[in-house]
Amino acid sequence: MNRDCVLKVIGLTKKYSVKKQQAVNAVNNISFEAYKGEVLGFLGPNGAGKTTTIKMICSLIKATNGKIFIEGVDSNKSRSKSLRNISAVFEGNRNIFWRLTVRENLEFFASLKGHNPKKIRDKIQYYIEFFDLKEKENEAARNLSRGMQQKLSIATAMVNGCNIILLDEPTLGLDVKASYNIRKLLKEIVKEENKTIILTTHDMNVVQDTCDRVIIMNKGKIVAEDKTKNLLRLFSMKKYNFVVEGKISPEQKKEFKMIPYLDIEEKELETEIIITLENPQIFYDVTRILSKEDSIIKNIENKELNFEKVFVKIIGGSEESA
Repeated sequence: MNRDCVLKVIGLTKKYSVKKQQAVNAVNNISFEAYKGEVLGFLGPNGAGKTTTIKMICSLIKATNGKIFIEGVDSNKSRSKSLRNISAVFEGNRNIFWRLTVRENLEFFASLKGHNPKKIRDKIQYYIEFFDLKEKENEAARNLSRGMQQKLSIATAMVNGCNIILLDEPTLGLDVKASYNIRKLLKEIVKEENKTIILTTHDMNVVQDTCDRVIIMNKGKIVAEDKTKNLLRLFSMKKYNFVVEGKISPEQKKEFKMIPYLDIEEKELETEIIITLENPQIFYDVTRILSKEDSIIKNIENKELNFEKVFVKIIGGSEESA
């Protein structure tokens, strides 16, 4: 099935000069595409280059090298035209005017894109209700909760009709309930309006719950890119946790060290042996080693890997090969 490419990045690079030091590559020759009606997540540790990439797409930072095409328009050749279909919300509370009310913020940001607020009154009302801000529409933004401020920020990015929404850490600093509400809204936006959302995040729940695809960055480079479910499948081998009464012997530890992807966690009254099965035979090897000295197995749990485990493994691998 063909997909509509709405954003194409080719060889994007950003170098920063540091006095008396070699130039630093904040973003190092990355290429990717984003498609209509998807949530694309950028994941990576601090300093990986996620936010710098977003800012270059928005033309807030000038790229050292590379090309960016937004809805087919080369942003290097026609900056203003390319930015007509893109809107961004950056981390923090700098995206809205605190003294303006909810409705006034939406009217103001719509006007920045050339819309007459009076002519899009119905659309403004729609987003006030969509983001569950009806009861607060005449309240100054500074009096809203952190979660409501974030919803208002995203609403201001939506109201101008842009097809591509860039979100930098959309759930940062939110409590569990507010974070869940934002994730739910993002999925609804894509489903109901066929928008494209590109977001950066440290929150694995955001990636696992909302992203169709994910790009993992480390040290300015893309180290993994695929559908979220495919990345999870890379590490979908069965994982078991053996809980053993007391301590295990030095001889058992020595044998366990010969088994790949096996971890031992010793506690005061018990020992946990965690294995990731590449081969089902490993399961029986563990039980054989434990039975040698009549170790008592209190429990065996089947564990599921989550995206955090995937992320740590990929980043760890990229650092080793860097």
